[in-house]
Amino acid sequence: MKASEIRKDEQAALQNRVADMRKELEALYLQKATGGLENPQKIKEVKRDVARVLTILREKFLQESDKNE
Repeated sequence: MKASEIRKDEQAALQNRVADMRKELEALYLQKATGGLENPQKIKEVKRDVARVLTILREKFLQESDKNE
């Protein structure tokens, strides 16, 4: 997932995306605990994607607060 693609979305869509990725991360941890995870690298990728989306959400929030001042 590229940051340029994420920046195009609205805040509500990004918040939904974060919630979905956190559910996916929870499922990956469960698979890892039960020994059914085939690609352990996927956990790292999802964690980075969550951080990337949260960073962009924060940027958008700060841009809006600067406009309101």
